[in-house]
Amino acid sequence: MVPSRSLSSLLALPALAFLSLSASASPHPRSVSSPATLKLAVRINSYGIKNIAAADRTRIQARQAGDSSSITVTSTGVIYTADIGVGSPATYYTLAVDTGSSNTWIGANKAYEKTATSQDTGNTFRVAYGSDGKKYASGEEYTDTVTLHSDLVIDSQSIGVASDTSIGDGIDGLLGLGPVGLTRGTVSNTDEVATVTQNLYTQGTISSEVLGVFFAPASSDDNSGELTFGDYDASKITGDISYVPITTTSPASEYWGIDQSISYGSTLILDQTAGIVDTGCTLILIATDAFEKYQSATGATFNEEVGLLQITSDQYDQLSSLYFTIGEVTYELTPNAQIWPRSLNTAVGGDANSIYLVITDNGSPSGSGEDFTNGYCFLQRFYSVYDTTNSRVGFATTQYTDATSN
Repeated sequence: MVPSRSLSSLLALPALAFLSLSASASPHPRSVSSPATLKLAVRINSYGIKNIAAADRTRIQARQAGDSSSITVTSTGVIYTADIGVGSPATYYTLAVDTGSSNTWIGANKAYEKTATSQDTGNTFRVAYGSDGKKYASGEEYTDTVTLHSDLVIDSQSIGVASDTSIGDGIDGLLGLGPVGLTRGTVSNTDEVATVTQNLYTQGTISSEVLGVFFAPASSDDNSGELTFGDYDASKITGDISYVPITTTSPASEYWGIDQSISYGSTLILDQTAGIVDTGCTLILIATDAFEKYQSATGATFNEEVGLLQITSDQYDQLSSLYFTIGEVTYELTPNAQIWPRSLNTAVGGDANSIYLVITDNGSPSGSGEDFTNGYCFLQRFYSVYDTTNSRVGFATTQYTDATSN
């Protein structure tokens, strides 16, 4: 969904890129594969929390309906972006990063600059956004050199070049980091399209098809993030990575899907069930029956104007932790982690002195095959690893797990 106001009103940080390697950068192509890290920038959309919750639900409903190509890019309240080079010499585009989709495309804002490495495949692409399909990107498929960093260069990467799109306002397109199966049906005359992570692996740039993702809370002093290709960044975690296999329950199994249960304090509100981990969603969305239990336990009221649960200061003082049990490990989402950053209330149309909860209703009863979505508000507290090689997802605590910056 496209916000009603220009992204010139966003709070933005410049995007940077750096390499976390002990060796100096070597000429392309590289002869030795090593993990490398790309720094991200964060943007805060200032068009209202109510639209964020609705956009997150639309994204989920599209997946539950079996529309594997339906995603949302600019409808999140917090967007992490990377400046990605296309062509040689490279033109840089600001792309939103998304583990819930897999196509990489440009052209929403800045026009595609063709160079000697640009090859028109003669195919077309189309990716629909949301369950109604009214938001979309479509155009031609090209292959081109894609530069994530001077030491992360991909030859002949498939990219969509949008000639018709409803996405824009400061975001040039999307960097798809989901499983390759999500590209089915998005490009004509093509079964599946190799993703950027897949090509980094097959071209020998990284030794494992693994992606590590770190997001600092948007309200913290270092409100940025990073992607580590080929491994995870051990400097960002405070404990071990604990892995679980991709769930076998559809439709979550088509994404970075896992099984988990959720308790509020000692009260189970969602029994073990399937859902997904998704950087394309802002909030933490849970099945309607679980949401109703959470609302009852917290005593929160639903704010129709904002679109989220709201609690008083006294209720916040009594708020219990949420416990996410994933495999053999339980991850504690503290009371502070359950609230929208108060310093950003007015940036998204809320009241500066109010307290809003980031747990919301996904619009479906449990048993849908996607009973939760762990979005940014979860991922800003836990490091996540997406391991295609071993079909698993991992999590670890970080310095922000227990932060009180919200």
